[in-house]
Amino acid sequence: MLKRVLYPNDNGGISILIPSENCGLTILQMAQKDVPAGVPYKIVDMSEIPTDRTFRDAWEYDFSNPDGYGIGHDAWFAQQEKTDD
Repeated sequence: MLKRVLYPNDNGGISILIPSENCGLTILQMAQKDVPAGVPYKIVDMSEIPTDRTFRDAWEYDFSNPDGYGIGHDAWFAQQEKTDD
């Protein structure tokens, strides 16, 4: 998969979610589930992520126009249980 999910973390940096290819979820579903509740995320091409990790703690990204907001694990699994009923 050539996409990654970026979201701001509690340390003032950026977390990068590398989706699993064989879990049966879309990248959007993974982002909603794995990004903490209320946190904005962007789905980007892997090519947008710097390959030089020397200054990774200084990376910045504009989350003012997010692709969505995480709902977190608990809410996502609860939502799936309701869908299965």
